[in-house]
Amino acid sequence: MKNNDKTNVMRVLDSKKISYESHTYDADATLTGEQIAGILNEDVSGVFKTLVTQGKSGTYYVFVVPVAQELDLKKAAKAAGEKSIDMIKQKELLPLTGYVHGGCSPIGMKKQFKTFIHETASGLNKIYVSAGRVGAQIELSPSDLISVTRSFLADIIV
Repeated sequence: MKNNDKTNVMRVLDSKKISYESHTYDADATLTGEQIAGILNEDVSGVFKTLVTQGKSGTYYVFVVPVAQELDLKKAAKAAGEKSIDMIKQKELLPLTGYVHGGCSPIGMKKQFKTFIHETASGLNKIYVSAGRVGAQIELSPSDLISVTRSFLADIIV
């Protein structure tokens, strides 16, 4: 991959000397996470989506969950130590994170937010997350993802 084809996610991983593999596919904003897992020829349990939320306190949090699963807002709030948590509005995503809907990655956001990854990630050899743009995913070890995002494992799905 040429340097100018690299996403901010890849540049962050390169700068930290973290090994990863990038995967691209025809970008289509209507693709579901399950369809992306199929394109990657991977089980949906190993492909994760990144969700950005805001707690009652006003603090933002990032949750990384398997694409076929749904974030449990009550469990998420408990993990974050908040009374409640809500998803941010889609129009707030780009200005807050630097990423568009469908291309949001837990790595390389404009600001590092407290991040939680669903606990099933710890049992995987590899995990897929967005590479920071629609049509691009990165594959890396869960421990490297946890390290680079300084995240916490938690039970956060329905």
